[in-house]
Amino acid sequence: MVTNITSFGRSGLSDWLIQRASAVVLALYTIFIVAYLLFNPGLDYYAWSGLFAQTWMRIFSLLAFISLAAHAWVGLWTVTTDYIKPTAMRVGVQMLIILAIFIFLVWGIQILWGA
Repeated sequence: MVTNITSFGRSGLSDWLIQRASAVVLALYTIFIVAYLLFNPGLDYYAWSGLFAQTWMRIFSLLAFISLAAHAWVGLWTVTTDYIKPTAMRVGVQMLIILAIFIFLVWGIQILWGA
C-alpha cells in the first residue's frame, strides 16, 4: 500500500462522494438562480435583496458556499498532489489554498448573514 504524507487518511471514495454531492448542490443552486433571473426580467435591488432576506435562501446559499469550498478543496488537492512532487512545495501550496478557501468562505458567510 502506498501512502502519501499529505493524505491525512482520506480515501478516494470519500473524495469522490464529496465531489459528486457538492456538484449536485452547486448544479441545483445554479439552476435555481438562472431560473429566478429568467422568470424575473424586471429584477431590481429590492426584489433581489428580498430573495436573500429569506431564511431558506440564506441556508440554500450557505449550503452552496460550503459545497463550493469542499468541491474546490478536493479538486485542487488532487491537482497539487498529481503535479507538485516536492513535498514541502506541495504542502505550502496546499496551505495557501486552504487559507484562500477559508477566507472566501468566511467572507461569503459574512456577506450572506451580515447586517
